[in-house]
Amino acid sequence: MRLFSNVLPAVHMAEALPTAAQTWDDDSMSRTVYSLLSCTLLLPSLAHCGQPPSTQGYTVVRSYPHDTAAFTEGLFYLDKHLYESTGELGQSSVRKVDLNTGKVLQQANTPSPFYGEGIVAWKDHLIQLTWRNQRGFVYDLATLAPRTQFTYSGEGWALTHDDHQLYMSDGTANIRLLDPQSLTQIGSIKVTDRGKPLDNLNELEWVKGELLANVWLTTRIARINPASGKVIAWIDLKALVPAANTLTDPSNDVLNGIAYDAEHDRLFVTGKRWPKIYEIKLAQ
Repeated sequence: MRLFSNVLPAVHMAEALPTAAQTWDDDSMSRTVYSLLSCTLLLPSLAHCGQPPSTQGYTVVRSYPHDTAAFTEGLFYLDKHLYESTGELGQSSVRKVDLNTGKVLQQANTPSPFYGEGIVAWKDHLIQLTWRNQRGFVYDLATLAPRTQFTYSGEGWALTHDDHQLYMSDGTANIRLLDPQSLTQIGSIKVTDRGKPLDNLNELEWVKGELLANVWLTTRIARINPASGKVIAWIDLKALVPAANTLTDPSNDVLNGIAYDAEHDRLFVTGKRWPKIYEIKLAQ
């Protein structure tokens, strides 16, 4: 909760209260009482505005194997399979993965010097961002054969979609809206947490009319109202983070990767080079 003293300018009590001579002046007394009453009435509403979004509980339904060499940058579920993009120069790829075994069924390597980032499926295409190259790739969804390329400004971090448009994160507090056919920007959402911009938005997933977003270098997922951009709840997955001594690079092998099976209402999460993918059920 935000403290009241952080909302209103600080004043010295000697300045706030009238002097002894003023205290008995009717007009001054009325103004003083009115001011104090106004502050008192404002306090509950200001406190309410400062309340942080709740942290939502969850249970782990089951876990699945995950390639510990996969530096996960993008993840989605489609037709009983996971699709994953991996990062790092010279090791970036897009791949189709068997959920139950973790086996890579198909893979297309991202050409150097491109650093692979988020992916999304749209109709019969798979679309991939790259980090700082300002270029994306479009693949045939069935074969992962490259089809075409597109460009954009700034960095590319993650992609997801609803029934009408794509959503793209770029490491800032802004989520871009893209036309799924032309892949050009048609709008944006500014994401805020208690009125402040929420930077480092990373992997995205559209779930039941909301945007879920990993926040880079944290263990939290933000639930975002796409109409207002406000964070409405947090999901803290700290308990799922593998022990540091089991990770290749604990400072960078962080939570990243959200996928949703809408048909069976299953939510999957993982991290970069984590040994497992977790199916979780959010508390109501």
